[in-house]
Amino acid sequence: MLVGVDVTELVQVDRYPLSAKYDPAWVLSLDMGPHPLWQLEDLLADLALRPGSRVLDLGCGKGATSVFLSRECDVDVVAFDLWIDEDELRSNLEGQGVTDRVTPINGDVRDLPFRDREFDAIVSIDAFEYFGTDVRLLPALLRVLKTGGRIGMTTPALRTDPYQNPPPTYVTEVAGWEAAAWHALEWWVTHWRLSGMVDNITARMQEHGREDWLRWSRALGEAEDGSVARMLKADVQDQIGFAIVVATKK
Repeated sequence: MLVGVDVTELVQVDRYPLSAKYDPAWVLSLDMGPHPLWQLEDLLADLALRPGSRVLDLGCGKGATSVFLSRECDVDVVAFDLWIDEDELRSNLEGQGVTDRVTPINGDVRDLPFRDREFDAIVSIDAFEYFGTDVRLLPALLRVLKTGGRIGMTTPALRTDPYQNPPPTYVTEVAGWEAAAWHALEWWVTHWRLSGMVDNITARMQEHGREDWLRWSRALGEAEDGSVARMLKADVQDQIGFAIVVATKK
């Protein structure tokens, strides 16, 4: 951690009151990228989950978002991730006492082991960029969502689409080829609309996305001249942020 930095102050932010209830050390211990609970708490305003719903947490990482969903939204969750071992994920969930509401499964989004129309909602936080650009993915994913069910995701985004103009050098120096998936809002809306399977699509940039990412970088102890911090501080034109996209299955 950075000398002289109050990590609690960095992580417990007033605009995210639900996320602020969680122990900063616990959230930091599950780090796999920008603060997932801030993105999820912002997304929930558009998703409007109903208590008792069955929710697929797609690309759940080490389980922070699944714990949050079960506790704050009173829903039953399937915590699904490709990169995290199922035993590690289960241990994290057991440590938070939520295994009665959250089921861990290790698997690939391209081969979902679920029944048709099994879920009331699908949530994906900071993971959709790794698989969701494939035109075949959304139809396959929607198979397991009930008609009228809601899907919502957050993902790193650029305000100017990388297929319209090359990403800034300060982005590609850090993100490399992954920057090609940091699509603008309009791209995601078109991508989902062309599937013909969803409507009521809403898309917005998280209001404090870049600021939040920089705050989280500092909480993790990255130096002010570290790669991520340098990228975010170089973004004086406010290109970098997080897209929040929500839709309803027809």
